[in-house]
Amino acid sequence: MRPAHLREKWCFRNETGLVKKVSFLKTIQKTGRLLFVILPVFILGLSACPSGRESATVIEFWAMGVEAQHLGQLTSGFEKENPGLRVHIQAIPWSAAHEKLLTAYAGRSTPDLCQLGNTWIPEFVTLNALEPLHDYVKSTQTIDPADYFAGIWATNEIGESLFGIPWYVDTRLLYYRKDIFAEFGYATAPKAWTELFDLALKIQKAHKTDYAFYLPLNGWHEVVAMAMQNGSGLLRDNDSYGDFSAPEFQNALRFFLKWYDNKLCPLGMNTISNLYQSFAENYFAIYISGPWNLGEFQKRLPANMQAKWAVAPMPSFSSEYPGISTAGGSSIVMFRNSANRTAAWKLIEFLSRPENQARFYELSGDLPANKKAWDRTNLHANEKTEAFYRQLQRVQPAPRIPEWEQIALKIQQHVEIMAYGKMSPVEVGERLNSEIDRLLEKRRWLLQKEQP
Repeated sequence: MRPAHLREKWCFRNETGLVKKVSFLKTIQKTGRLLFVILPVFILGLSACPSGRESATVIEFWAMGVEAQHLGQLTSGFEKENPGLRVHIQAIPWSAAHEKLLTAYAGRSTPDLCQLGNTWIPEFVTLNALEPLHDYVKSTQTIDPADYFAGIWATNEIGESLFGIPWYVDTRLLYYRKDIFAEFGYATAPKAWTELFDLALKIQKAHKTDYAFYLPLNGWHEVVAMAMQNGSGLLRDNDSYGDFSAPEFQNALRFFLKWYDNKLCPLGMNTISNLYQSFAENYFAIYISGPWNLGEFQKRLPANMQAKWAVAPMPSFSSEYPGISTAGGSSIVMFRNSANRTAAWKLIEFLSRPENQARFYELSGDLPANKKAWDRTNLHANEKTEAFYRQLQRVQPAPRIPEWEQIALKIQQHVEIMAYGKMSPVEVGERLNSEIDRLLEKRRWLLQKEQP
C-alpha cells in the first residue's frame, strides 16, 4: 500500500483554463528529477503573476432577503465600470441578520457595507459602528437629499449626522375591495377615518363580508400611525420617557379599540389561514399592509378578482390627506471598520443612481428610494404604486433610539390585550409608561452624563 500522500491527485490548470488531474507518483516516475527543478519555478511564476481579480480591491457587502438574490445583477455593472474593484455579496436571512451583525461588531469583522433596516440604524449608531455619511453627501454630485422622500431620509439622521442612504422604501396603507366599496357609492376609499368607519358598519350590516376590517394584532404600525396622526410623539423629554397616557395617544387607542368593540374585526390570527383566499371570499374588505403585497395580491388572487381590489393612502383624522403613516424600508450603511471607504462609497453612489434604483425595482419589486427612479419606470402610471408614492410624501419615522424595537413590541403586546377586553386604553397607557420608563432608564443616565 502506497502512503496516502503519494496516492493523492494534484490538479494543475493549463493555459486553456482546463483542469487536468495527474497522479503525483506517476509524474515522479516519468519525469524523475526534472519535476523538482520545474515545479518550484512554476509555483514562483504563479505567485508573481496574480490574476486581475486577485489583485482587485474587494468590497464586502452584506444583504438580506430577496435583495441579496438580485444585488449581484447590479454590482456586475459596477465592476465593469471599475475594473480594479470587486464586490463580494454575503446573503443573510432576515431572521439571523441582527445577531450576526452584533457578533461581527463584537469581533471587529463587520463588512464594508450592509443593508440595514431603518429601525436598526440607531442601535448601531449608539455602538459607534457606523461611518457618518454627511461629508460624503456634501462632496458628491450623485446623491441629493431633495431626491428622496423626506420622512424616509430622516430615518437615517441621528442627531446632526447622517448614517445611511435609503435604498428601498416601505410604508403602510389601505388595501380594499373596490367592488364592495362601489356598491355603497365609493369610487375610492374615504379620506377620513370616521367616514371609513361608517362605511365599514354599512358593509358588515349588509352582510357583504363576515368582517369589514382585518386589523391583525401581531404588529404595531397601524396603532402607531393612528397615534402619529393624532399628534403623538410616543415618547417625551428627548425620547427618555413614555408618553402613552397623553391625550394624543389615548385618542388613537380608543379609536383602534372602537373597531373591535363594534365587532368589525376578527380577534386572533387563527381566524384566517389564508389571507388572499379570505379577501377573495368576502371574509373582510379592508386591510392595512405594505408594498410587498402588491405582487402577492396579483399572484395569489384569482383572475376574476384582479379588477376588484385597489389600494389607497391612509385616511386622516384631520383635513390633511393622506394621513401620516410609518416610514420604513432599508438603507445602505458603511461600517467604521471598513478599510475600503472610498471604494465602498463609490458603490453606494452607483446603487443610488436613478437608473440603478429603477433596475433594482424591476428585479426585486422593492419601491425605489430615489424619487427620480419613479419617473424611469411605469410606477406613476400604475394607480396602485402611485398611491404608495402619495403616501410616502406623508410618512414619519418612529423614535430614532436603539430601544425602539423593544418599545414597539410592548406596544403591540398591550394593544392586543386591550383588544381582547382585558385592559382599558387608560390602563394600557399607564402600563406602557411604567414598563418603557424602566426600559429607558439607561438612556436617561447617559443623557444626564452628556449634560455639562
